[in-house]
Amino acid sequence: MTISRRTFLAGTAGAVLGMPALMGRAQDATIRIASILDLSGGLDIYGAPMDVTTKLAVEDINAAGGLLGRRVELITYDAQSSIQLYTQYATQAAAGDRVAAVHGGITSASREAIRPTLARFQTLYFYNTQYEGGVCDYNNFCTGSTPAQTVAKVVPYVMNKWGKKVYIVAADYNYGQITAQWMQKFVADNGGETLGVEFFPLDVTNFGPTINKIQQAAPNLVISALVGGAHVSFYRQYAAAGLNASIPIASTTFGVGNEHKLISAAEGNGLIAAYSYFEAVDNPVNRDFLARLDAKMGASRPGLNELAVRSYEGVMLWAEAVKLAGTADRNPVVEALRTGLTYNGPSGAVTVDPKTHHCIQNVYLAELKDQTFDILEAYDAQPPADTQLVCDLVANPDQSTFFFENGLAAAGIK
Repeated sequence: MTISRRTFLAGTAGAVLGMPALMGRAQDATIRIASILDLSGGLDIYGAPMDVTTKLAVEDINAAGGLLGRRVELITYDAQSSIQLYTQYATQAAAGDRVAAVHGGITSASREAIRPTLARFQTLYFYNTQYEGGVCDYNNFCTGSTPAQTVAKVVPYVMNKWGKKVYIVAADYNYGQITAQWMQKFVADNGGETLGVEFFPLDVTNFGPTINKIQQAAPNLVISALVGGAHVSFYRQYAAAGLNASIPIASTTFGVGNEHKLISAAEGNGLIAAYSYFEAVDNPVNRDFLARLDAKMGASRPGLNELAVRSYEGVMLWAEAVKLAGTADRNPVVEALRTGLTYNGPSGAVTVDPKTHHCIQNVYLAELKDQTFDILEAYDAQPPADTQLVCDLVANPDQSTFFFENGLAAAGIK
């Protein structure tokens, strides 16, 4: 069931005021969870694959008999790349639908819009997206990779490969701003020099002035944390200027929206990225996962990336915790997750870190060749070391804070 803004506005009042008795009966037969993602708008390149794998996870759970003798019902909301709709739909999911958990959010802004709402209603929240680190919240589990897991690996690798002088381009919001600071830290830690840093709103499509600055600065490489469909223009314009042949690019964002399928092979070849998942991960679970999706969707299957696969694994982690707890109620499920629960998924072993409610996970470096990422290096069981600097939910489980400034300070970043 997918809910649009029109349906939501027409039915919210009745849902919130008139459904409690009906919901009690419905929930006897099913366990409801909600997905809130950008299925349209400027961020749909990320949301659409996440939607596919979230639905597959629920199908797999139900095909195996459901949970606790009940089917899992997924309610899907399209936030349309609107922060206002994220807040509205989080309220509906928690107060109206009374779901057991919400899996949602792509940008940091969307996460911070719904996280306090879900905490207020004590509705368990999974943020299954790569992000800048620093969330410390008993009610929130962040399953995506953080800079200590990806930036820390890709920066020294590409500096050793290409050189020490770096230019950074990033999206102008929390993720881009904070990740750029982590990039500068790891550049300096590895004896390099950052020649320039520029930030761009998500709707910017003209990168000509910046490309001219990069030409003049003459770095050895560019590191990108650009985000969204509009920012794909950077890679096209960069190649059109001939720079991709002389100044290579590394990224912690390119590919998670299948951007490599939107540009030509010549425009993208040689780019190196770091994530906790690529389709090229070679293990039996991933091979089976891809084969089942191919059989189900054929040519319409989207390319899969960290966000999509972590959406699947996030739902499966929740399901494993429900089975361990013997109930879908929030507190027992949270405590089950905090046992250091592990799920062996397509990306490999994913283990919940009880101190931070983030994941200990594998990280991969890959190079783009003819619109396909080939894995170069793999790093097993990488901890969320950046968030561990500021967050200890074992010692203080009452935390509900985003420590982005404290996290940077704790790492020595000013």
